[in-house]
Amino acid sequence: MIVLRRRAYTWLRIVPRCGRTLPRPQCRLSSTTASPTSSQGASIPPPWAGFKFQLDQIAPRFDINADEIQVLEGPEEFYETLRSKIRNAKTRIYLSTLYIGKTEHELVATIHDALSRSPQLKVSILTDALRGTREDPQPSCASLLASLAVDFPAQVEIRMYHTPNLTGLRKRFIPKRINEGWGLQHIKLYGIDDEVILSGANLSSDYFTNRQDRYHVFSSNRITDYFARVHHAVCSISFLLEISDSKDTVSYSLVWPSSNLAPSPLHNPKRYISAATSLLLPLFSPSALPTPALSNPENNNASTTTLYPLLSHPPTLNTELPALRTLLSSPFLHSYTFTAGYFNPHHLITSSLLTASSNCKARGTVLTASPSANGFFNSPGISGLLPPAYSHLSLRFLQRVRLANASIKLREWQRGTVGEKDGWTYHAKGIWTYFLSKSQDGREDRIVGPGATVIGSSNYTSRSYGLDLEVGALVVTDDEVLMRKWKREEEGLREFTREIGERELEGEERKAGWRVRVAMWIVKLVGGSL
Repeated sequence: MIVLRRRAYTWLRIVPRCGRTLPRPQCRLSSTTASPTSSQGASIPPPWAGFKFQLDQIAPRFDINADEIQVLEGPEEFYETLRSKIRNAKTRIYLSTLYIGKTEHELVATIHDALSRSPQLKVSILTDALRGTREDPQPSCASLLASLAVDFPAQVEIRMYHTPNLTGLRKRFIPKRINEGWGLQHIKLYGIDDEVILSGANLSSDYFTNRQDRYHVFSSNRITDYFARVHHAVCSISFLLEISDSKDTVSYSLVWPSSNLAPSPLHNPKRYISAATSLLLPLFSPSALPTPALSNPENNNASTTTLYPLLSHPPTLNTELPALRTLLSSPFLHSYTFTAGYFNPHHLITSSLLTASSNCKARGTVLTASPSANGFFNSPGISGLLPPAYSHLSLRFLQRVRLANASIKLREWQRGTVGEKDGWTYHAKGIWTYFLSKSQDGREDRIVGPGATVIGSSNYTSRSYGLDLEVGALVVTDDEVLMRKWKREEEGLREFTREIGERELEGEERKAGWRVRVAMWIVKLVGGSL
């Protein structure tokens, strides 16, 4: 657990920005697949036994069964799974998301039908206030969800989180959409009865059809209960969507209930941040688990899979950064794949990736969206400059890879072109880490698949850790069936990628022009972030 202060994280090693040019490393790393045990000797404890102890000092811990985790492959499966579970919901639905698309009438109708069939069903929906009202007074996420609150006032609660970073003159003068650059509710948790889906996907048509993300279903009452506590904690420091029902029209407003556990972020942002920190800290502290109701320490050895919930609540709390650093600093790390649709990793993550792969210590692969798979490709206005801005950041990263003598390859994901027939966008984020285990005879064997992965809402950027509210999970396993699931997931994403290098990014077609560089500078100057 880290409680952020100014000058935080100085204890992490940072790779220097400058240095003499070194040749690219010539690494000879094994790519064979083998069992984690050797036929010539009994295997010693798995390599993650050591860093599990470290993770226990960072975040709460759940020991679960590997077969309680289902890995979904694509947006259509995600949508059908979500609707099916909502359709059959009996007691609770909680949805934390950036926004629900203003035209998602089918999804809302599914929730409506479930509420009609089950009077005991309670529905809680949390979105971001800025993104959820972006289109007002035209149809928006807020107006769509208001219909549920009108029809089921005793069963439905709609909450909207507002960042404490956008107040006063900023809030008054910065236009809609651009104002979202000052912080958002970015959590994606989709809980139905005793199951919860962790994802990076929002709830709109592109995320259900042609926008690639990641999706893990956890069929565990303990996990679902825990994330319900997180969801409701954030709801208790968010605005309430209140209905005003007159004879002719239905209108709504965002109000700050007196029962909320913090003052309004618009009136007293400092006290709001302090109260929010006090509320969330116990949920994500290592001491939060195990407890007799949530985990049985006596059975820890029987479980092969462990889940660690992760949080980023700027500017005070972050457990994701130290958890990722722990993964990447393991002496048993063989290789890793890191992915982010918007590739602008926080400088400490960049340093950890470089350190892990420097001098051939571990082979690294980074997957990111090509410009034509970026959701802002050909977007009007300043947002249209984002794809070339991310290409410029990719070039900077590869330059640092070369200077650090690191064995990292950058691959861009593309499946058609955004805006054209059969064109997809790429929004997946996370990391898969492969570890080496040693048998008693000293032989090193490659494990059948990743031994750990991180799944959740974070894009791992300075924005994620400096502005947005994020939740995810680090899952560690030695279960070979689950490892193979993660390997298939990773390979499914790699299928649509190709390697890209400095020369191509420096070419005329990809080189960032002056407008891109000026826009990046202005965003940083006024306190926003990519």
